Amino acid sequence: MLYAVLYMPSTRTQIYLTDDQRRSLDARGRRTGAPLARMIREAVDAYLVDDRPDPDAALNEAFGALPELELPSRDEWVDGEDARR
Repeated sequence: MLYAVLYMPSTRTQIYLTDDQRRSLDARGRRTGAPLARMIREAVDAYLVDDRPDPDAALNEAFGALPELELPSRDEWVDGEDARR
């Protein structure tokens, strides 16, 4: 019952499977007791994992993006505080 509640806002979608795909999914369903729809949803979720943003890749792509950025000199600081205060 809990599983049905989690997927209630789902959208019905029709897909076409080859005969081999359907036979393989039916066999897996018999072995595991998993319904066909759940196996397909899990397969789609696994496929979409590659579409999630990679924070490390974003940082690597952004490295050096502001080469003209000028940082203030720390020579003006006294005892770790900004002397301009």
